Amino acid sequence: MSDALSGATADKAGEAQSVVKSADRALAILELLATGRRRLTDVAELLRFPLSSVHGLMATLVHRGFAEYDPASRTYGLGLKAWTVGQGYHGHRDIAGLALPLMEQLAQDTGETVQLAQLDGLENVYIAIAESPQPMKLVSAVGVRLPAYATGIGKALLAGLADDELGDRLEGVTLRRFTDHTVAGVEELLAEIEQIRRVGYATDDQEYVIGCRCVATTIRNHAGQIVAAMSVSAPTPRCGPDWTETTFAQLSAVIEKLEAQLRR
Repeated sequence: MSDALSGATADKAGEAQSVVKSADRALAILELLATGRRRLTDVAELLRFPLSSVHGLMATLVHRGFAEYDPASRTYGLGLKAWTVGQGYHGHRDIAGLALPLMEQLAQDTGETVQLAQLDGLENVYIAIAESPQPMKLVSAVGVRLPAYATGIGKALLAGLADDELGDRLEGVTLRRFTDHTVAGVEELLAEIEQIRRVGYATDDQEYVIGCRCVATTIRNHAGQIVAAMSVSAPTPRCGPDWTETTFAQLSAVIEKLEAQLRR
C-alpha cells in the first residue's frame, strides 16, 4: 500500500454490506505485500488490522500459495500463486498492443518518453512505455504505480471520473507532497481537475519529480468510456514556452488514431 495516501486505509467505515471483511482484509494484505516483504507486525500496523486477524489471514494465504514466509528474515512476501493469478489478467493487453506502435512513433516524433496508464483507486499504473531516443530522458517501467494526483497522466484519469466517484475516492485522504509543486490538498486538486476538464488535457510541472514535465489526456473506447490515458514526458530544459500546446497537438493526433482502432 502506497504511503502517498496517508489517510487511506483498507478498512473504511461505511463500506457496502456486501463486502466480506475477511476477504477484503486478505486482499489488502496481498496489495501491501506487492510493495515488498513485511513482518507480521508491520502488516498489522500499516493496515491497522488486529494482529490476531493478520496472523490467521496470513496463515491462510501461505497455505494457498498466495504468500510465502522466510524464517531467516521472519518476513512475508508474495507467493507463486499470486503471480499465476496475475498472469490471467489480460484487460490491458489489447489497448497496450494497439497503442505501442503509435507510442513508439510519437516518441520518435517528439523525442520524448510516451507512457500509457490506467487508474487503480488513486494510483495510475503504467501498462506500456515508449522511451525517448535521447540520452537524457524520463526512465520508467511497466507496472510502476504512482499517486495519480501527482502526475499528469493520473490527473487526466481522475478528471475522467464522475463527480460522485471522485469524491468517494478522495474522502478522508491526505495528499502527500513530493515537491513544492505537488497539489497542496484535495480542494486544490479538485480545482485543477475542473481546469483539466475544460481544456481537455492535464499537465505535470515537476509535481512528482523535479526536472520533469508532462502533458497527458485520456483515451476512450467504442462506447465512449475512458479506458486509459497517454502522456508525453520531457526534462524541463527541453520544454520551451510552447512545449505543452505543441506536444498536446501531437499527442491528440495519436490518440485520435488509437481511438479509431478501438472503435473497429
